[in-house]
Amino acid sequence: MILKNNIDSLSVTLKTIFNDTGNATLFMGRFFKEIFMPPFEIKEFKRQCFLIGYKSLPLVAITGFIMGLVLTLQTRPTLAGFGAESRLPGMVALSLIREIAPVITALICAGKIASGIGAELGSMKVTEQIDAMEVSAINPYKYLVVTRILATTLMVPLLVVFADTIGILGGYVGINIHSDVTLFRYFSQVLESLDFIDIIPPAIKTFFFGFFIGAIGSYKGYTAANGTESVGKAANTAVVAASLSIFIIDMIAVQLTDLFF
Repeated sequence: MILKNNIDSLSVTLKTIFNDTGNATLFMGRFFKEIFMPPFEIKEFKRQCFLIGYKSLPLVAITGFIMGLVLTLQTRPTLAGFGAESRLPGMVALSLIREIAPVITALICAGKIASGIGAELGSMKVTEQIDAMEVSAINPYKYLVVTRILATTLMVPLLVVFADTIGILGGYVGINIHSDVTLFRYFSQVLESLDFIDIIPPAIKTFFFGFFIGAIGSYKGYTAANGTESVGKAANTAVVAASLSIFIIDMIAVQLTDLFF
C-alpha cells in the first residue's frame, strides 16, 4: 500500500514537471514568433532596459569588486608559495571573465530580476490587468513578455562586462594591499593573459543566461494562478528555476567550449 502511494505520488510529480516543461517551451517558442510581428513596443523595451540594466548597476558593482578583491587575497598566498606571484593579475582576470563573474552576476540577476518580473506579472494576472489588456485589443504578451525577455537578453551580458571590469579593478586593489603595482603594469599583465577563447565563449553564454532569466520570470508570472498566494509562489519559483537553468547552461557551455576550442 505504501509502495503504491509512493509510486502514485512520483507519477503525479513527474506528470506535473513534464506538463510545466512543455507549457514553458511553448511559451518561450511564442516569443520568437511575436518578436518579428508589429507593433514593436520600443518605448516599453527602453523602460525595461533602464529598470533591468541601470537599476542593477550598484548591486553588480559591489558584488564584482568584492569578487575580485577576495579572489586576489585568497589566491595570493598559494601563488607566492610557488614564487609565481607575478601571475596573479592574469589568474584573477581569467577566473573572473571565464567563469566567476558571468555565473555570479547571472545568479544575482536571477534573484533580483526574475523574481521582480514574476511578482509583477503575477500581480497583474491576479488583479486581471492582463485580461483587461486583451479586452482593450492590446497584445499583453507582446507588451509585457517580449519587451522583458529582450531587455534581459541584452542587459545581462552588459552587466557581466561591467562586473568583469569592476572585478579586475578589485583585484588591483587586492594586489596593492601587499605590494606596489602600477595600474598600467597590472592591466598589461591582464591583457597579456587573455585570448579569444577566454572572452568570446563566456560572452555568448551570457545572452542565454539573460534570455532564460527573462523567459522564466515572465512565464511564472504570466501563468500564475488566481489568488494573492500565487504571486509569492511565482516569484519564488522564478528564482529557483532561473538559477537552476543558469547552472545547466553553464555546464553545457563549458563542455562545448572544451569540445570545439
